[in-house]
Formats: sequence, structure tokens, C-alpha cells
Amino acid sequence: MIPKSSPEKDADLGITKHLCAWVNQLSLNDIPEDVRTRAKYLILDGFGCAIVGAHLPWTEKAAEAIFEMESPGDCVVWGYEKKLGPLPAALLNSTEVQGFELDDWHSLAPLHSNSILLPALLAATSHQRAKGAPPFNGASLLLSTIVGYETGPRVGLCLHGSHMLTRGWHSGVVFGHAASAAAVSKVLGLPPHAIEDALGISCTQACGLMSAQFGSDVKRMQHGFAARNGLFAALLAKGGYTGIKEVFEEPYGGFLAAFGQGSGKEPPHLADELVKGLGQTWQLESIRVKPHASMAGTHCTIDTVEVLQKKHPAKLSNLTNITCIKIEMAEAAFKHGGWKARRPLTATGAQMSCAYAAAVQLVDTQVSPQEFQHGLIDRDSIWALVDKTECVHSPELGGKFEQKVTITFADGDIISETVNAPRGVNPPLSNQEILEKFRNFTKGLIDDKRREMIEKLVLDMENLQDISILDELLASPQLHLDLA
Repeated sequence: MIPKSSPEKDADLGITKHLCAWVNQLSLNDIPEDVRTRAKYLILDGFGCAIVGAHLPWTEKAAEAIFEMESPGDCVVWGYEKKLGPLPAALLNSTEVQGFELDDWHSLAPLHSNSILLPALLAATSHQRAKGAPPFNGASLLLSTIVGYETGPRVGLCLHGSHMLTRGWHSGVVFGHAASAAAVSKVLGLPPHAIEDALGISCTQACGLMSAQFGSDVKRMQHGFAARNGLFAALLAKGGYTGIKEVFEEPYGGFLAAFGQGSGKEPPHLADELVKGLGQTWQLESIRVKPHASMAGTHCTIDTVEVLQKKHPAKLSNLTNITCIKIEMAEAAFKHGGWKARRPLTATGAQMSCAYAAAVQLVDTQVSPQEFQHGLIDRDSIWALVDKTECVHSPELGGKFEQKVTITFADGDIISETVNAPRGVNPPLSNQEILEKFRNFTKGLIDDKRREMIEKLVLDMENLQDISILDELLASPQLHLDLA
């Protein structure tokens, strides 16, 4: 065990060992109360997303295949009353959290933290309990989740954050392996040298192709690869298996050197971002919660259209009079969501398209899970607008979230609006709004008593003596979200 750290001493260790020392020594008392409170609401949102996603068609398809290929184990698969080994359980539970584009995202270094951390941590603790370990309490789950919330975005900032999306990487899957490994290492109480091994083992598995967004089921599962592989890495490290040392700063084949290569940035990566402001600047504060059921890059599109609807209700009362919709956006949003959507489209593709999201907002005045029912995705009213929509990259837009929507009508009238950032980014959803989202989106999927119990246990997590009760509450079957 290394001595209690100081910024000067940890700087001498190198960035990987510095991070490992911080992970090892962090306690809840080191974390401001408002940060701990926010973390609990974020965790609640993650569980809510899992409840919504557990029995979506593509989740059930994944579950059926994995139940067939994997033997029973000790770790709960949420919503199925079945148990698997820790790795497939983490993979499936992550697929549920990421199942419907409702989950959290980091606004500076995009990743969906809850889909990586909560499945890995609960699978890790269930696995250890089955081997005779004492119960894990809520304080340990909260602390370990915060470790993951801090680690993943820092890895992303080293690689210029959302720039990874412009290069075609599924950024959260690249950044998330280390987050899972660090969080699981914390909950298992690994010493710094073993945390370093876990990071090295996890980082060598990291990847994720953003082309998965164009209609594939596997888009829903890719963050699960990070959850599973980081858990795998930490369990190997716990058993004494060694990983790549100094994996972040190693110049030949190191994580940052390899993923930064060809970035087009100067410098190609920013190594110091991994540990800059550790314990002072909380990356958790840049985690955003979605009010809309679509990819984060579409949210400013939706909000800009909504402003136009409020300002010009008469003009937008007859959508057939629209001749052109132009959506201008920054590079990352354009490359992620500005692609040309074509019919037919799956729910996955629809949720990733700015043009489709704009059309849904115009027709339905909301973008919620109900709008992505199978029978609604192919509506002529939607596609008539999608086909009139042009998405363009506008470098002159000031902020990366800023978007401008211009609508032209058959009579020659033009209306236009610019929004600097969507609701959920500026302003972020409040804790109360997150709670209302949890209640609203899970209503009818689980009974009120179970929903209230999950809510109570998560928001009072420091006093929860055994987190296995959360697994039990999530294990019971949920009703299907009807997308037929």
C-alpha cells in the first residue's frame, strides 16, 4: 500500500499510477455532499433506464441468445428472474440500460456511464457474495460508481472528447473499459498495483465502431462490452494476473498513443487530462440526463424545433406546406446525427438521426419512447418531412451543442431559430426532474410499491446495508414497453 497521496507525490508516479493511487485512497468523506447527492439521482436514472430497456424486442433477442449459450450462474439478469455468470450478466444488464437512448451521457467526453458501471458493479458484488464474501453496502456502491463517473470522462478528455465521434469511434466504448475496471477495482478493494493491472487488461480490449448506429441491434450492446471487459479485467487482477503497466503513457502501443494516432489534433492526445484536478474538479457534474428518447446529438434539434413551434404555431399547423428544413450543427453532431436517413429505418437508426428527430417533434410535438413503436416509424407524415430535410456542418456555429433550424414554406416564408444548447445540457435536469423522469418512464412497467422501494433505497444509499436487495428488486419481471 502506498502512502497517503499528495498532488506533488502522485505527479512523480506517472499518470496511470497517479490515477490508481487516487482510486485506491478515495473515500466518501473526500467527496462533497452535493456531488454524492447528484450521484444517487444519476444512479436512479440508470436503474430506470434498465427497467424501460429490459424487455424491448432487441433486448429480448439478445437475452434469448445469451441464455442459450451461457450456463446459469450467481448474478441476476434484471427483469428475467434468471442468473448467469458475472460477465454475461453485466453484458445483458448493460444492454438494458443502453436499450432505448434514454440514459445519461457526458457532455465533454461522450459516454453512457451508468450502462457501464451499474451492471459491472452489481455483477462483481453478486459474484463475490456467492463465493462467501460479506454483504456489500450502499456506501461502497456509491463510492465505486463515483470512481467510474470520474475515470471514464477523463480518459475521454485525453483523446479530445467528442472528437472521437468525428473519427468514427463509438467513444463511450473506447473510454468506458477503464471506467468499469476502476470502479470494480474500487468495490473489490484492490491495491494500487492491482488497479493498474486491471486498467492495463481493460484498455487492451477497448474499441467500438460508430457505424453500429445505422440500424444494428449491437449499438444497444456495445457499452456492455466495456462493462463486461472492465469487470473481467478487475477479476483477473484480483487473482494476481498482471496487465499492461503505465498503459496510458506507454509510447509504443499504449492506450493514448494508439487511439490518438491519426487524430488530426496537435498534440494527438492530452495525457495530463487523466489526472488534472482529481478530487477538485468532478466530472460527474458534466454528466447529463436525457429528457428525450433519442441520441444526445439530436436533442438540440428537437429543442430548436420546439421553440419554432411555440413561436409560430399557425405557420406550423399545416406541415404539408413545408418545402425545406435545414439543420445546421457543429462537426461532432453532424457526423453522429446528420447522416441521410433512408426508408425503411429501424428504431436504432431513427433514434440516431437528427432529421428523423426533427420530423417526430414536428408531427408529434414530443420525442418519447412511444414515437418509436414499430408501426409508427414508417409513417408517411414523418418521411415526407425527413425527405425535405438537409443537415449541414456549419463551422461558424459557436458551441458544439449549438444548432440552427430553418424551415421554408411553399408561400416563400422562412422561419429560423438558433439554440445554444438543449435542455439537459443548459440547464441540466435538476434532481427533481430526474426523479420525475424515473417515475414517469417506469410507470406501468413495474408496480408502484417496487418503484417506490427502488427510489427510497437508492436515494438513501449510504444507509443501505446490503445492495443485493437492489438486484432482487430489479430481477422480478417487468411489463413490456409496447413497441409493436
